Amino acid sequence: MNEVLVAADLHKSYGDVTALSGVSLSVAEGEVFGLIGPNGAGKTTLVRALTGTTAVDGGTVSLLGDDPTDVDRQRLGLLPQEFRPAGRLTARELIDYYAGLYDDARDTDDLLGEVGLADAADTWYENLSGGQQRRACIALTLVNDPDVLFLDEPTTGIDPAGRRDLWALVERLADGGTTVFLTSHSMEEVERLADRVGLLNAGELVTVGSPDELVTEHGGESRLVVRAEDESLDSVALPDEFATSVHGSELTIHGIGPREIGPAVAALDDAGVTYESLVWKQPGLEEVYLSLTGEQFEAARPASVALAGGDR
Repeated sequence: MNEVLVAADLHKSYGDVTALSGVSLSVAEGEVFGLIGPNGAGKTTLVRALTGTTAVDGGTVSLLGDDPTDVDRQRLGLLPQEFRPAGRLTARELIDYYAGLYDDARDTDDLLGEVGLADAADTWYENLSGGQQRRACIALTLVNDPDVLFLDEPTTGIDPAGRRDLWALVERLADGGTTVFLTSHSMEEVERLADRVGLLNAGELVTVGSPDELVTEHGGESRLVVRAEDESLDSVALPDEFATSVHGSELTIHGIGPREIGPAVAALDDAGVTYESLVWKQPGLEEVYLSLTGEQFEAARPASVALAGGDR
C-alpha cells in the first residue's frame, strides 16, 4: 500500500518541556493507526505536527506526498477532542454550513443518517445530548469526504450502541480507502479499529505494531484469579502442572488458556478450595500499556471473563 503519512525524527519542545523526542512513523492508505499514551505524553502535539498546525523543531512530515501545510485542506478531516460549533444552529444547518466551505461536499441527509442523527436533524446543537453533539461533530468532519481523517477521542459521550455504529462507520471508511489516524482512551475502541497501534510515552514512540503483535510481545500471560473470602489460600496445594502464586485472599494460576480452565477448576475442587469468584484474565492492550508505561490505561476495558459470581 502507498504510504500517505510519514513522520521522521520529529522533535518539539515548549521551553524546558520536551513534547516529542525523535518520533518516526508511517501510515498506509486505508490503514487505521491508533495512538495511545498517558496524558502529557505528546499525543496532541504529534497530531498537530502531522496536520501542519504546529511547527516542529526538527524532523520532517510528509502528508499525501507534500508538506502538511501545502496539502489541500479539502482532502483532510480533523476532529479535535474539544470542538464547539454554533449552539443555535440545528444539526442540519451545521452540516449545510460546513458543506458550503468545500467545492464538492457530501449530501447532508446522507451524513445525518450515517451518524445516527436523522431523527434529530432539526434540533439545535445546544439542545442535543452530549452523545448526539459528538455525532454531529463527526458528521462535520466527514462533510468533505476526506482522504485522511484524524480523530481525537471520536466517541466520547456516546452510548455503547452508538459507539459500535460509529466504529462500523470508521471501518467502512477505511475499507473504502480512507486513512484514519485515531487517538483514544477507549481500549476497546483501539483494539476494534486499529490495524496498528503506537504507544507514545514522554514524547517517545515506545512501540508500534498490530494489537496481536503487541500483546504477544508485551502483554504477558493469561491467568485464572481465584478470590476467597479470607486469606486461607496459602496452604492450597494443586498438582505440579499448575503454577500458582498467592497474594492475600487471591490465588493466581498462571499460564491458563481457555482449554485449561476446566481442569484448573476441577483441581481447585479436588483440593477443597472454597472461593467466592473465579476470573480468567486474558492479556490485551491494557496489559501492554501497563507493562510499557507503568500506568493504568484510562477508561480501559477489563480484559477478563467472569466464571463465577463476585464483584470484579
